Amino acid sequence: MSRRLSAFSRIALAIAPVVALVAACGSGSTPEQGADTPYILKVTDPGNSGPLAVGKRDGTFDAALAPLGAKIQWVSTTPGFSSMLKLFNTGELDVSGAAFSPVVGALSKDVGVKIVAVADPAGQDQSGIVVRPESGVTSVAGLAGKRIAVNPAGKGEYITLKALAQAGIPADQVTRVPLQQKDAASAFATGKVDAWASFLVPYQEAKAAGAVEITTEKQIGSKDNSVVVFRTEILDERPDVAAKYLEVLQGLTAKQKAAPADFENVFDKSGPRALTGERLADAVRVGAQASVPRLPVDSDATDLADVVNTFADNGVIARRITAADIFYDLKSKLTPEQLAALKDK
Repeated sequence: MSRRLSAFSRIALAIAPVVALVAACGSGSTPEQGADTPYILKVTDPGNSGPLAVGKRDGTFDAALAPLGAKIQWVSTTPGFSSMLKLFNTGELDVSGAAFSPVVGALSKDVGVKIVAVADPAGQDQSGIVVRPESGVTSVAGLAGKRIAVNPAGKGEYITLKALAQAGIPADQVTRVPLQQKDAASAFATGKVDAWASFLVPYQEAKAAGAVEITTEKQIGSKDNSVVVFRTEILDERPDVAAKYLEVLQGLTAKQKAAPADFENVFDKSGPRALTGERLADAVRVGAQASVPRLPVDSDATDLADVVNTFADNGVIARRITAADIFYDLKSKLTPEQLAALKDK
């Protein structure tokens, strides 16, 4: 047991150092705009994998944005879009990947962000619900009477509510403990919660440490698709910069799908950030499924409605967000040439 708990504790220790970096990224670090000062686009730092990491390493984004008088500032953040809302509110962050759920949660709190692109579902086995092995829980039905950590009004809470509904378990039979990923990792490791609805790296770290997976996002029929989110002020000020950023991201994502191994261990080939063995093989498998983000279409509004209704029906949000509230009409702001450069427009 002690060996297992110490393994869980490493989850929290792996995530904790990221928090300290957020404080170093205050608004005071960005120079004032002037005639000779580039327009700064503040983007979530990508870590050691994915299209953004390759773009950061190779300077791809800055090269593409330079003719527009713009450049990237990479901002270290904690895992999960819902933990970044303060940074968007204070103008310390302009762009991030996300999913429908935390953006719906953000708009319900009047955070000034909009979705500019949506990616078709991919890698949905990278998110789900895990339980502590000694909990005895083997299915979603077994969560009745248990405590589960969820990031509030975000993917974790959506996954939980969706899974419970699918299993026919009333939501009030489970105690949802609102915790962001960092705090949830600690609570899960120390047994303060029985289960954790998690995603991406923290989810994979938990499973590697011995947590038991009882369902995945794919198994519950999740409609919580991946998206690209901008601070609304940026979209209004510089739609050309937003379009160029999206164009570069599309190109890099297409390359990841074609050669996924090239998008893992981008900066560090060894050490705590590097993946090896089964974890690396799984990441390469998921990278081969990468879905290129595109401008929203009608079917995205239908998927969005599933997330909105799940939250509204369970009292997570007070009003039902619509597609008009959440999708930014970037297409109407672009020239024909700018629009032609975007894939699947």
